[in-house]
Amino acid sequence: MRRRLLMPSFFYLFTIGIVTNCLAQAKQSGPVIEEFGKVWRIENTDFKVDTTKTYKAVFDIMNSPEDVSQRNASLETAARFLNMHAQSGIPLNQLKVALVVHNKASKDVITSEAYKRKYNVENPNEKMLQELMGAGAEVIFCGQSSVSRDFPKEELIAGVQLSLSAMTALIQLQNENYRLIKF
Repeated sequence: MRRRLLMPSFFYLFTIGIVTNCLAQAKQSGPVIEEFGKVWRIENTDFKVDTTKTYKAVFDIMNSPEDVSQRNASLETAARFLNMHAQSGIPLNQLKVALVVHNKASKDVITSEAYKRKYNVENPNEKMLQELMGAGAEVIFCGQSSVSRDFPKEELIAGVQLSLSAMTALIQLQNENYRLIKF
């Protein structure tokens, strides 16, 4: 009889422990980009993050979901980069981010108004890109893609910079010690 009474209590406590652990391990966004870029908090690492260094990353963004109503996860990688490093104690002024956008991702840097005219939905990336630029990220759009894919400068989200080409922007940024992130 006694064993039967302990089983539900043990099961209850065990379940509460698992739920609590899962909640403690939930992905978190912020502190830089509050709505986007959720990451796992990693404690007790062996390879320590050097919080005295400046981290310069250039993201080569060329792909985009076929579903025009979906946010581009490649763009969100830049938000994850900012959030995870800020959560690890690196000040925002030591995080330099640039996104070079071209090819299929060209549509992701136009205003919701222009996006709606072309795809009948608002640009699901506009707010995230605005937040990234507000945090100091540079968003650079390939001029060759602008012309070949018919996304003129006038349709770009405010703050997006037009370059001669993605190749040129990637070379220049790497010459300025930005490290290429391509995935």
